[in-house]
Amino acid sequence: MSNHTVIDAEGAILGRLSTFVAKRLLTGETVDILNVEKIIISGKPKSVIAQYKERLGIRSKYNPLRGPFHYRRPDRFVRRSIRGMLPYKKPRGKAAFHRLKCYIQVPVEFEKVKKITIPEADSTKLTSKRITVAALCKQLGWNYNPELDPNYQPVEE
Repeated sequence: MSNHTVIDAEGAILGRLSTFVAKRLLTGETVDILNVEKIIISGKPKSVIAQYKERLGIRSKYNPLRGPFHYRRPDRFVRRSIRGMLPYKKPRGKAAFHRLKCYIQVPVEFEKVKKITIPEADSTKLTSKRITVAALCKQLGWNYNPELDPNYQPVEE
């Protein structure tokens, strides 16, 4: 098993992808995840959006700057979901979490690199309703300016 893995996450289910990545991180690998905005969350879009909007209300009453923080950018959103599957408060989990990098779209340095996909996380067999991470993040307040990004390709919702 190589020490560095590049995963193309387009069309993968978030939970299944997260468990796979967390396991690899705990074995000592470095993992880069590309196309995080195209990851799928299964469920009715309205109920998924409502569930995550309800989470936005959870905060510290006396000082909200102390957290918890709810990320709206897709790369941060996916990192946070993977963090939930790591023992991030212990040194082993903290080191594993630092080996994880998530990217919106495919950066220039990864265009010619061999990417793997996770067959267990494939959403083609999914028959239920679904929503992409990009669509969910836009509903939660992600403001993305496509003019600033030369590699921008619109995501269909």
